[in-house]
Amino acid sequence: MYEPIRTKSVHSTMAGTTSDFPHRSREEELDIQLAGHLGALLAVTDELRAAAPSEDLDTAAERLTVQVARLRGGVTPVRMSAAASDDDPVALHQRAHALAGRALVVAASRADTAAAILAAEQMDVHAAALEPRELASR
Repeated sequence: MYEPIRTKSVHSTMAGTTSDFPHRSREEELDIQLAGHLGALLAVTDELRAAAPSEDLDTAAERLTVQVARLRGGVTPVRMSAAASDDDPVALHQRAHALAGRALVVAASRADTAAAILAAEQMDVHAAALEPRELASR
């Protein structure tokens, strides 16, 4: 009733067979994922730097650049230009906090202490920026 399959499957299910496409290890996949999260955090940090320049943001951006380059095998990440962002600073801090949290989770699963510490520090920085300014209004 049905015609039999005449070609070899592209999905090899037999153990010990080699395939024509490259496989990455779990560590390599986590490196790629962590570099992506830190790169996105760097982009948001650059947006915040353009909106409100600060030495702390400059330092954070440089540290993020070093970590992303390390994870990408020495390839320096592309940086945002100095054009000011139209986004609300609160929204940028929220986005940066979320990205730092994602980076922290991946860094912890990868056992990357340097990236985990940096991500945790950035979470604290952006959480503090989101707290209401009660003392300033008194």
